[in-house]
Amino acid sequence: MTDTRDTNLLQKPVELDEEKKPAEVAEPAQTETSAEEKTPEEKPEEPIQRMTKEEVIERLKVIAQDVENVAKAELDNLKQHFYKQHNAAQEAARRKFVEEGGAPEDFTPQPDPLEEEMKRIMSVIRAKRSEQAAELEKQKEMNLQVKLSIIEELKDLLESPEEANKNYAEFKRLQQQWNEVKLLPPGSVNELWKNYQLYVEKFYDLLKLNNEFREYDFKKNLEIKTHLCEAAEKLANEPDVVSAFFQLQKLHQEYRDTGPVAKDLRDQIWNRFKAASTVVNRRHQQHFDAMKEIEQKNLDQKTVICEIVESINYDELKSISAWEEKSQEVIALQKKWRTIGYAPQKMNVKIFDRFRNDCDEFFRKKGEYFKKLKENMNENLEKKRVLCEKAEALKESTDWKAASDALIKLQKEWKTIGPVSKKHSDAVWKRFIGACDYFFERKNQATSSQRSVELDNLEKKRAVIEKLTSIDENMPEEEATNLMHDLMKEWNGIGFVPFKDKDKIQKQYHAQLDKLFDRFNLSASNKKLSLFKSTLNSLQEGGSAQALYRERDKLARTLENMKSELYTYENNLGFLNASSKKGNSLLTEINRKIEKQKADIELVKEKIKLIDESIQAQN
Repeated sequence: MTDTRDTNLLQKPVELDEEKKPAEVAEPAQTETSAEEKTPEEKPEEPIQRMTKEEVIERLKVIAQDVENVAKAELDNLKQHFYKQHNAAQEAARRKFVEEGGAPEDFTPQPDPLEEEMKRIMSVIRAKRSEQAAELEKQKEMNLQVKLSIIEELKDLLESPEEANKNYAEFKRLQQQWNEVKLLPPGSVNELWKNYQLYVEKFYDLLKLNNEFREYDFKKNLEIKTHLCEAAEKLANEPDVVSAFFQLQKLHQEYRDTGPVAKDLRDQIWNRFKAASTVVNRRHQQHFDAMKEIEQKNLDQKTVICEIVESINYDELKSISAWEEKSQEVIALQKKWRTIGYAPQKMNVKIFDRFRNDCDEFFRKKGEYFKKLKENMNENLEKKRVLCEKAEALKESTDWKAASDALIKLQKEWKTIGPVSKKHSDAVWKRFIGACDYFFERKNQATSSQRSVELDNLEKKRAVIEKLTSIDENMPEEEATNLMHDLMKEWNGIGFVPFKDKDKIQKQYHAQLDKLFDRFNLSASNKKLSLFKSTLNSLQEGGSAQALYRERDKLARTLENMKSELYTYENNLGFLNASSKKGNSLLTEINRKIEKQKADIELVKEKIKLIDESIQAQN
């Protein structure tokens, strides 16, 4: 994400202040454009944003063969685009490494052969550009000496004023030679041109030429400068402000190389050219002022994001859900960061490094937490395996009372042990509860003396189902509701039924209640809670609290999951824009889900409360 944009585009516009001289109006000061600042006429056929890394390498190879005609801006954009893809690939690999349990500081990026090739080609290009720049500076110095010698020759011509007409051909030759020499050291351009113009004007003043020849020369120069004024005025409508600025530099060079016009027109033509230049320079300055304002706003937004990550209180992140919730927030901030444009160049790399370090610190601490959590889970797994072994040692016991008490004690101890990893939790739980269930089923079978009582209870429950079936749909709703509650209360008061008939009779009872609930449109929560009370009564038929503990654990896990989902719904509200039609629709849907989730959570809490009351009653 490093900003490598060409800072040469931020150079100051050409100075247009006019300096008066004894005989002529001063030409505008020259702003030299270095080889690195030249904009090539031909642009790459393929837009850089759509290039692959391989295509970037191929383009760089082409550039390496023709460095002189390639702009620095294209080189920087190619390099930036390459590393944007390269860094994205490295970041994806790092995230995958962390998601798979690795610590961020242990991540080692894989070498990229394309990066090495890119660096090699860039080294070649830099070397050639350095040679080119050195040669250019050498050429500028040579050009400076040439032009100084031309001025000296002009001085010599002025030493023989009586031979001005005779020396006119030599004078025109020196003018042509002067115009053919272009590039100069920037610091010497203005003073050199002033001296040259001074002696040119002095020579014209000495000329004994006839008026027709002199007027012809002035007229020709006026035509050229008028054309340059028109070209400069058209640049005011050029859509590309930066391109217009560089085109103006070329026009200034041509204006400077063109000879003088008639004295009475010099101020007029220069003021016209200067006015057109002022418009282009003003647009250029406004363009970069606007860019700076946008980049400052981007910096402010990125600074706020950094401060949010830096303000995370790690002492509050004490659970898996808390870390996951905070991770989602950090990931959302990373996505938001990618939608924000560049900050000012001198701060762009610094602010990115700050944000990257903040994120690395967060995920490093997260990795430490989960590493420690994994160690704790492994310890918990060993503790639960010990309990499994103890339960398995008791499952064949015929000392029903002692074994029952021991298994209930093991179940309570199980609840005090923390979580284990998901890949082991189901297996170790099934192993433990399987041993408990095996014992209590044997115990139920052994206590067959209750068989007659259970058969009698079975008939009573069948009678309750018969009474529920006989409730007529024409019965008033209030009367039917009261009767249903009485029958449900009666059902819950009936004792155990034979184990083999338990599920069947329970299913018939619930099916009939469902029909009645639907018929009289009773609330879903009352329906579910009433049905759960019946289920709770069935759970107690095992003769111990183990079934109740198991059901309570299941409900507790369900409750935690529902709370996590509720938090996700509420967190999503912060990312919706309600100003759009789609945003309003999603907002309404999420609010509906939130209300339903809250109601379901309250229902689960009521169920847990009923189980706790039942366990307390047994104890």
